[in-house]
Amino acid sequence: MKKLQFVFSFLVLILTASLVTSCGAGSSQGKLQSVTLIPPAADAEEVQFTATGYYIHPSSTLTPQAATWGACYQGATTSQVSVTSAGKAQCATGATGTYTVYAFVPTNCTVINACGGGCTVVGTAQLTCP
Repeated sequence: MKKLQFVFSFLVLILTASLVTSCGAGSSQGKLQSVTLIPPAADAEEVQFTATGYYIHPSSTLTPQAATWGACYQGATTSQVSVTSAGKAQCATGATGTYTVYAFVPTNCTVINACGGGCTVVGTAQLTCP
C-alpha cells in the first residue's frame, strides 16, 4: 500500500511540474492588443507593408508580426490588389482608387470572413492605386 501511495505521489508531482512549466507556453508574447501597419497610407503601384503587434500582459512589441494579409475595396474582398504573405501589396494592371490592406494574427480569430472580419485584432492601411 505504501508503494502505491509513493507511485501516486510521484505521478502527482510530475503532473504538477509539467503544468507549471507549460503555463502560457502557447502565448509567449502574451495577449495581442493591437496590430499597426506601416506605412499607414501609400500612393504607389507596389508597397511593402510591415505589421507590428502590440501585446499586453506582459507588455511587448513584435515586428514584423507574422500575419495573414489581404485587401478590400469598400468592405469586400478584391482582386485589384494582391498582398503576399510577407505584406507586399501590388495593384493589378488598370486598378485605380483607394483600397484597404489588412493584416491579422490567425490565433486571434474566431471565424475568418471578408476583409479580416471575425478577428478580434486587425490592422489596416490604405493603398491608393494611381
